[in-house]
Amino acid sequence: MELDMDAIQHELARRKPGQSKITTQRKESDQVEFLSGIFEGRTQGTPIAFVIWNKDQHSADYDNLKDVYRPSHADYTYIQKYGTRDHRGGGRSSARETIARVVAGGLAKQMLARNGVTIQAFVSQVGEIKLEKSYTELDLSKTEENMVRCPDSSTAELMISRIEAAAADRDTVGGVITCVIKGVPAGWGEPVFNKLHADMGFAMLGINAVKGFEYGSGFEGTKLSGSRHNDIFIQSPEGIRTKTNHSGGIQGGISNGEDIYFRVAFKPIATLLKEQLTVDKDSQQTTIQPKGRHDPCVLPRAVPIVEAMAALVLADHFLLSKLNSL
Repeated sequence: MELDMDAIQHELARRKPGQSKITTQRKESDQVEFLSGIFEGRTQGTPIAFVIWNKDQHSADYDNLKDVYRPSHADYTYIQKYGTRDHRGGGRSSARETIARVVAGGLAKQMLARNGVTIQAFVSQVGEIKLEKSYTELDLSKTEENMVRCPDSSTAELMISRIEAAAADRDTVGGVITCVIKGVPAGWGEPVFNKLHADMGFAMLGINAVKGFEYGSGFEGTKLSGSRHNDIFIQSPEGIRTKTNHSGGIQGGISNGEDIYFRVAFKPIATLLKEQLTVDKDSQQTTIQPKGRHDPCVLPRAVPIVEAMAALVLADHFLLSKLNSL
């Protein structure tokens, strides 16, 4: 497959730190260096290896965390599982790990785009500030026009103010990212163990700080009667369609040709610059006050991560659909 290398670097630029006043002020170029699997801009059918070097790490910022367990972090559970941990950051539980997913997702996105599939995520809620409009009422091409990555400019301004308020209070805030996938034909997915929505939920819940996943009507759909919730099939010039899309483009674990849409809930980032109670490795009560450069809100930088993980799931199911047709 011929690759657009600039497009992959662009995905990394959307995720990298220091890109606006509402993200961490670490300065990382996040330049990807491919080591194998690509020659003269084309994949070779062999494993693709790449590296992205950290340039602006401040390990000393973590020295005061060596013997204590940070609230809502993986420090304690990691020690319980492995008996050791590297206190200089989060190690395998650090969001820095997601950078590799964005590169792989960038490759998958290009494969999917050649087959008519597009993926667009956007911030739909920050704290109590919620974008009330459906994605069908929005111009999703405007998502990248503001630093919070919300396609509605007036709501984006409120979201930015909410993040700035959290940062000023040395605190953090969570929210929701919505993702919309267009162009997936009917027939992708498996009926039992690899349902398309189950694989998508598995992927999203594997992203750092994610606390929830819902697709289609989700939890709100529980308020409807079955007669209102059912997606009625209709005949259209494009073939069989559904009049509504409460199913979120997936029925019985298999795509039905409608838009696939889902929401991903992110918690407030656990690292905040306030004093908090905790315990140390000797089970003694103590206090903790982290230092360093941390995001007051993960959402703007998480948008490309959500897209990347969605692309990887869809790439798998695209390839499975080709095998099933043999």
